[in-house]
Amino acid sequence: MSGAGGQGGSSVPDEEWERFLRESAEGAADAPVEPSARAREVQARLRKSDGQPQGWRTYTPARRGRRTGWYVTGLVVAVALVVVALFPQWVAGWFGGDGEPAGTPVAAESERPTAAPGAERAVRPTLDEPFRGSPAAGWADGADGADGITVPAARATGWMDTAQVERALRRSKEFMVAAGLDPGVLRGKRPERAIALLSPHQQDVREYLRAALSSAPPTEETDPLLLFSRFRPDQAELVGDVVKTRGRLTYQEGERGAVEVTADVTFVYPVTPAAGDGGADAEVIRTIVRREVVMSWDDPSKVITEPNTMSLVSYSVDMTNGGCSGPTGYFVPPFGEADEQPDSASRLDPYDRSEPVGTATGAGGCATATRS
Repeated sequence: MSGAGGQGGSSVPDEEWERFLRESAEGAADAPVEPSARAREVQARLRKSDGQPQGWRTYTPARRGRRTGWYVTGLVVAVALVVVALFPQWVAGWFGGDGEPAGTPVAAESERPTAAPGAERAVRPTLDEPFRGSPAAGWADGADGADGITVPAARATGWMDTAQVERALRRSKEFMVAAGLDPGVLRGKRPERAIALLSPHQQDVREYLRAALSSAPPTEETDPLLLFSRFRPDQAELVGDVVKTRGRLTYQEGERGAVEVTADVTFVYPVTPAAGDGGADAEVIRTIVRREVVMSWDDPSKVITEPNTMSLVSYSVDMTNGGCSGPTGYFVPPFGEADEQPDSASRLDPYDRSEPVGTATGAGGCATATRS
């Protein structure tokens, strides 16, 4: 009774029942397992999907186009870095020397540059584009070209208050414009506006002006080109009305409390033979002149002077394509020939404003231009 009553009358053999109890206690290897909540969620997504989801236990082939692109980009970057390191002037030449495309206006000069502007693509200037192929293409060309001369903010200095310093700076710029940009002076006329700003009590300057502007042949000491830009009307004429300029004024307290203003300005004059009949193919040469003029606005209580005039402390000039055969009182562009100079002549980049005036040419020297 005990045997039959223990199985509740089941027809399952005793050995099968014992195996079932044993496997239930130990866990059968092939027994079904209830899926976890995470597994049920994944299975539900798969049933709703048209196919297997990307990235889930699937293999995605490498995208060869993207990988190849990275290899090419890496190669280009590597080559570019080598070019920049070995030939920086080439890279600068792709731009206007200041990180801008050639001919794009460049920012005004506020301090001395640390290097020359980048090389430009060598192209011949024309009557329609007299500045192309030159760093000057991006220089200022405002009214009278004066926009290229930077004037600093005024502050009280020496014997002058702020307003007086501002007037001194303005008149100093007016002198540079009158001496280097006045259309009449460029054609050989007397520089009256510039002379009016010079103190009549500075005896050495009066003697220089008298000799420089007389009909007598000039010497190196009395050459009017030391202060004024002039061309012979029967030899050369300007191309258009634009003269490119780049430079700046600086100032400090000078002797006896004077306000000493220094102008450092480069002028680029595109010229063609006078009365030429070359038409559109006429030769165009750029005469490039860099001037440094130091002007002293003196305290009238300490120095004999006249109102609105200044004394000249010093003046110097670098010139290329203006003639090197001796002083004539005029720039003489070398039309149709090279500007002949001895093999021993120094070399000068006329657009390099990173060095002081006269560094390459020396006193009264004439240098070979590395570009124009």
